[in-house]
Amino acid sequence: MQSPRKLFHARPSLAARRSTALIVLTSLAIGIAGFTFGLAVILLPGLRLTGRNCLTNAPPKTVRVVWDVSGIRNVVGGKSVRKRHKVMGFVGIQTGFGSAGRRQALRKTWMPSNPEGLRRLEESTGLAIRFVIGKTKNERKMAELRREISEYDDFVLIDIEEEYSKLPYKTLAFFKAAYALYDSEFYVKADDDIYLRPDRLSLLLAKERSHSQTYLGCLKKGPVLTDPKLKWYEPFSHLLGKEYFLHAYGPIYALSADVVATLVALKNNRRVLFHN
Repeated sequence: MQSPRKLFHARPSLAARRSTALIVLTSLAIGIAGFTFGLAVILLPGLRLTGRNCLTNAPPKTVRVVWDVSGIRNVVGGKSVRKRHKVMGFVGIQTGFGSAGRRQALRKTWMPSNPEGLRRLEESTGLAIRFVIGKTKNERKMAELRREISEYDDFVLIDIEEEYSKLPYKTLAFFKAAYALYDSEFYVKADDDIYLRPDRLSLLLAKERSHSQTYLGCLKKGPVLTDPKLKWYEPFSHLLGKEYFLHAYGPIYALSADVVATLVALKNNRRVLFHN
């Protein structure tokens, strides 16, 4: 009769037991630390990190451009900055205080809605894109704008009153501010109700051209209205004649760096006609 088999189990060594205990204690410590940090973030909002600071550690995209006796001055975070950022094209989307819905529509379609997305778009197309807006004495509207800036950080603030009658001066101020902020081959003025293809615009701006003073966009001319009862009555019709001169027109157009440099050199915000 065969004797029953005996089973032998190896007893774990002292080193193995110590290693297992160390792993358990380490895992427990990591779990406690994670729980503590999560609880602190919930109870102490000041510890929360923003995506911009965490991902890029970059300065804010929104800047305020003001004028003083020495010329244009860029203010970023309360400090004057004069270094111009190099891009192929800067796109300034002209917007106003009543156009928050339009800005949201753009952010939900072709324009990135966060600084990291704007940075990636700039790297892939060479285009820097910002909303351009002036100022107002209405504190409620300014407070709403500040909240929008803190959320999206995609504005250039112009030191000019935001009024319909001052749009020509805002446009001139935009080109001067854009030139001060960006070392760009082209400066693009766009309205806030357009659908833009940044990739196609990038290809257009990248084409070689024989003339350094270039305008890209539509041109328009038409009759001067002299009847005061009409909506678009021209009070200076006696200076213009029967027909307006050929001029830049449309929801989007671009000026080359040489043309914008000429605009920047103007004194007293004079309006001039460029011929290319």
